[in-house]
Amino acid sequence: MKRVIILGGGTAGTMVANRLARELAPDVWRITLVDESKVHYYQPGFLFIPFGLYKARDVVRPRRDLLDPRVEVIFSPVEVIEPDRNRVRLQQGQRWLPYDFLIIATGVRLFPQETPGLMGEAWQRSIFDFYTLEGAQALGRTLARWEGGHLVINIVDMPIKCPVAPLEFAFLAEWFFTQRGIREKVKITLATPLSGAFTKPRASEVLGSLLAERGIEVVPDFYVEAVDPDRRVLRSFDEQEIPFDLLVTVPLHKGDAVIARSGIGDGLNYVPTDKHTLKAKHFDNIFVLGDATDLPTSKAGSVAHFQVEVFVPNFLRYIEGLELLPTFDGHANCYIETGYGKAALIDFNYEVEPLPGMYPLPGLGPFPLLRESRVNHWGKLLFRWVYWHVLLKGKELPLPAQMSLAGKWLNGAGGR
Repeated sequence: MKRVIILGGGTAGTMVANRLARELAPDVWRITLVDESKVHYYQPGFLFIPFGLYKARDVVRPRRDLLDPRVEVIFSPVEVIEPDRNRVRLQQGQRWLPYDFLIIATGVRLFPQETPGLMGEAWQRSIFDFYTLEGAQALGRTLARWEGGHLVINIVDMPIKCPVAPLEFAFLAEWFFTQRGIREKVKITLATPLSGAFTKPRASEVLGSLLAERGIEVVPDFYVEAVDPDRRVLRSFDEQEIPFDLLVTVPLHKGDAVIARSGIGDGLNYVPTDKHTLKAKHFDNIFVLGDATDLPTSKAGSVAHFQVEVFVPNFLRYIEGLELLPTFDGHANCYIETGYGKAALIDFNYEVEPLPGMYPLPGLGPFPLLRESRVNHWGKLLFRWVYWHVLLKGKELPLPAQMSLAGKWLNGAGGR
């Protein structure tokens, strides 16, 4: 019997396991998914928890319940991957698992401890994150009683999961303090290593203007060196200082430590991956999906979805001896919550930056691109149900895996 091992049960790992379970003959193929946690988190929902819009029950499900019964699940950390021997070793019981094909979907981890002064007595008192459930809940308790001051949102470095999430947090915070009647008592600053609000020029200009309209200051090219929790100051490598009363950090992200232990990653533990086929560059029977790649695209759930959509048919070709097709184009799209019951939407890929226009979606759309609307907000909220009941199950969605120019204005607003 041939064996496919999937490392990681996040968005990418769960989707590909469920899709392959339906496509591969069970009398020929054995599919095993390995993850150390029995809990699956809907990570986009963490953003809403500090503002009392979601509870923990909205973002947590048992991992086993989300997987096809034909998928074998092993709950254990992975000690090491040995590509030269086609096997992985689990920490639990020091057990070896051989494979014919390996799919790495180990995601990313947060490393707040690598920024001096970030963790310590001030952690979850005056310094918080919202990229973990615990951090989002602790921040929510503080925001509910906070009476104002200087709120600083800082991105330590790129890449990060969901690059628009820090912008969304700033927008929602502005709306939240307005609803509480204390907006005039709060200064909001976004300190980012990027040259603007976002990675793509046109979207950065639009989103930056919207932040400015809401009175949210953007400090670009800010590379944090350390935090002084006693003075409540954020300090950059070029000696800029930003004082804060409340610091919301997006800590340094890296790939899983097993990638480093196995010697198959780059300096940030991301696996070098072919940008169009998703095959690991140095191994013929290893593929990489989701946030574990080193690809120049967003580390976001939509990217994992589009990757899986093109990967599965390509993989089925490959195991039959056919060449891989260069079918992944870096497609990503994201709703950007902007507060006041509105959201924006962007859609882009490796070659095409976010453009204005209308995003067609049968039965639900179209959704406005690069501008706020209420329908985008409802699309964002609806996505949680879609995530649990459709996306993770590997069911078909009426979305093209490769980016389409349909509805986009190529020559600016109003021009096509």
